[in-house]
Amino acid sequence: MSRPLVRLVEKWLPSSLVFAVILSFLVAILALTLTESGPVEVLRAWGDGLSALLAFIAQISIVLLLGYVLAHTAPVQRLLRRIAAIPRGPRGAYAFVTVVAGLASLISWALGLVVGGIIALEVARSARERGIRLHYPLLVASAYSGYVIWHMGYSGSGPLAAATPDSFFDERYELVPVSETIFAPWNMAAAVVTLAAVTLAMVLLAPRHDEPVHELDEDEGPDHGPVRQEPAPAATDEAGTGAASVAPAAREDGPDTSSARAESPSRVAEEVRRTPAERIDTARLVTLALGVALLAYLVVYFAQEGFALTLDIVNWSFLTAILLIVPSARELGRLVVDGGRAVGEVLLQYPLYAGILGMMTTTGLVGVFSDFFVQIATPGTLGVWAMLSGGLINMFIPSGGGQFAVQAPIFMDAALELGVDPSIVIMGIAYGDQWTNMIQPFWTLPLLAIAGLTVRHIMGYTAVTLLVSGAVLVATLLLLGAA
Repeated sequence: MSRPLVRLVEKWLPSSLVFAVILSFLVAILALTLTESGPVEVLRAWGDGLSALLAFIAQISIVLLLGYVLAHTAPVQRLLRRIAAIPRGPRGAYAFVTVVAGLASLISWALGLVVGGIIALEVARSARERGIRLHYPLLVASAYSGYVIWHMGYSGSGPLAAATPDSFFDERYELVPVSETIFAPWNMAAAVVTLAAVTLAMVLLAPRHDEPVHELDEDEGPDHGPVRQEPAPAATDEAGTGAASVAPAAREDGPDTSSARAESPSRVAEEVRRTPAERIDTARLVTLALGVALLAYLVVYFAQEGFALTLDIVNWSFLTAILLIVPSARELGRLVVDGGRAVGEVLLQYPLYAGILGMMTTTGLVGVFSDFFVQIATPGTLGVWAMLSGGLINMFIPSGGGQFAVQAPIFMDAALELGVDPSIVIMGIAYGDQWTNMIQPFWTLPLLAIAGLTVRHIMGYTAVTLLVSGAVLVATLLLLGAA
């Protein structure tokens, strides 16, 4: 079943930018036909919404940039190479990347995306060096598949909003502590089962020995061509493994003379002639001092607020680590310039989704969708319908917090009327949000920018993740409803 699905997606799925444009026009048509809004109102809602997420766009661009920079510092590169060498074969690699990305996503959704992209890239590089044939699109899809449990974890915006004093939720309903949502035993068990099921699915999707494999390009994924296709192995190496031999490049200049060149008179003279400005630019003390200051701030923050992760704190944590280990401001600048290429799509496409959000909320289209599901729900199925409604709306508003703000009042009123535990509705909306992320390109952009692929490379595989995770999540909510 998965092979035709993957081929279908690769053939017909447009780029993520085209997808966002098509989605914008589709939402406009739905708003005109399903609500009382006219063309002028819809156009104004779209235009006003374009700039609604500028702060968030800056945050996600910074987390992507800093994640790239941190991953390319020398100490982290050495650490990643050691970690990436843990998997000993293709199936183990797919499972390893899925689990690592999933665990990181439970800590923070932003961390999950960045870590997932980085670990997929490094595992692919390590496997290439060791002659292990890995299907790189599936490896990256495995990383994104681990993200399917993010809203069940510590940074789940819906459950956190429902537990936060003075939030919009607190103004209308009794607060629901995270001990009854995120840290409820049934939710934690569901997260474990979902991750295990998705991991198994990624392993089972591994290409057979006679199928072609798209390996990571020799020139590195994010900066050059993403993948190269290898035909099904017809010949084997001397060990009979079927892996392509990777021979080290032969040196044409004889013995390594780099140390001699480094100590040549001209090189020494160049060091002597360096200006004071150049010495400051290459000084370790500048970045170290700023890093220590940021570290002190983080210590004070966590001491006063507890382990309260926000996107800003994730960003400053990344920056702190970078400043403490980067050798100079000049090297930091070079890494930032290299990483800047990874944020282009984010800066262009996220405003389009902000415009979609504006149309959905201003015209009342979100309420139209949610009201439909509420009307057909029963006490035993309300959680499932909350998830399905959340999954549908997430296709148009791929923002966990924004989506929860417009859906929660509708489903909470239904829960109170039907006598359903509010925690089931809250997590139902959260499950729906994370669930259809697997076929919504919005959140793939940061991860794909790191990995150097496009959405059509992975969406066929993540569609399988949608089916597998959906079965586990629906079963969880049905069991809760029956209880």
